[in-house]
Amino acid sequence: MRAVRFSVVTAAATAAALTAVTGCTEKSDAKAGDGAITVVAKDDSCEVSQKRFPAGHVKLAVENRGSKVTEVYVLYPDDRIVTERENIGPSTKATVTAEIKAGAYAIVCKPGMTGAGIRQEVEVTGAGAAGPKRSPEMDAAVAAYRQYVQAQADATLPKAKVFTDAVRAGDVEAAKKAYAESRIGWERTEPVAESFGDIDPKVDVREDGLEAGQDPAKDWTGWHRLEKALWQDKKIGAAEKALADTLDKDLADWVKRVGKAEITPTSMANGAKELLDEVATGKVTGEEERYSHTDLVDFKANVEGAHKSFDLLKPVASKNDPKLVAELDKQFAALNALLDKYRTDKSGYVFTSYEKVGKAERKELSDGVNALAEPLSKLAAAVVK
Repeated sequence: MRAVRFSVVTAAATAAALTAVTGCTEKSDAKAGDGAITVVAKDDSCEVSQKRFPAGHVKLAVENRGSKVTEVYVLYPDDRIVTERENIGPSTKATVTAEIKAGAYAIVCKPGMTGAGIRQEVEVTGAGAAGPKRSPEMDAAVAAYRQYVQAQADATLPKAKVFTDAVRAGDVEAAKKAYAESRIGWERTEPVAESFGDIDPKVDVREDGLEAGQDPAKDWTGWHRLEKALWQDKKIGAAEKALADTLDKDLADWVKRVGKAEITPTSMANGAKELLDEVATGKVTGEEERYSHTDLVDFKANVEGAHKSFDLLKPVASKNDPKLVAELDKQFAALNALLDKYRTDKSGYVFTSYEKVGKAERKELSDGVNALAEPLSKLAAAVVK
């Protein structure tokens, strides 16, 4: 989940806010000599080498010359994310590859992961308005992933209704039992939901992710607001029952919009990396499910979603970078094996409560995420070689 809501800065572009990902930035050589657009992020500026460039496979060579960890986004005018890269530490470089059609966009740097960020408006031009040419394998991967995302969204609604029905009935224990399972489909496909900008803050924001000036009593909605009521407050009142209705409505809106999401091979690859970043941001740290301690359920769902994207892109990536594919196969297997140690029901989706996972074990999980995140950050580039 995003720790801070998206906010519209102008009609032409928006700035997004995310939490930092600890320890997952790849230390790749971001070079502009291969046609990349150079983005130099500082504490008080976001310098872009070209404000006008051709559509197609666009590479951003990002360098953080500031003193704070930063994040870089390419945003559509309507607040959707084209691509992003999190956790770019001071004196660190990163390369971001994405398919971008002709049109108006914004490149945004967010030093310190706070506020609206620093925006540079850019124009993507040329005959690439219809998008870069793709192979049949790429088209097949996108079509299969679109079906997967829709299926996950469709399956979420009845599971969420079990949860919200229990809330409306005032049954705290039944709601607790249904909570984690209701989130699995969302967690598997979160980057697609987040690409819309306005849905994630309604259903998945944490209290510390509200924007400045927002009142938690009035403006905080979604799963985590109900999570707090169930586990910390240990009660369900009229406000919580109304929030259950709101969650149903917002999730139904998500399901209707999923089929309209912009999905490309590079957005699939970048989305897989984003899911690992989500793990490092909130699941490994225990911040995501701070009341229920069901973080390992989210963790597993994020990994499964990332693995699905990788598997669908594997026919293309295997031709372009077989060594990378072999490494990703190895690291996915290792992380899944590590997660399975915490399954309390081998045939189901039940994991150890995260409050019972010690510091050394959390470090082991974090190391496993980092080992996978580094090669996964190279998948997008391998897809478009």
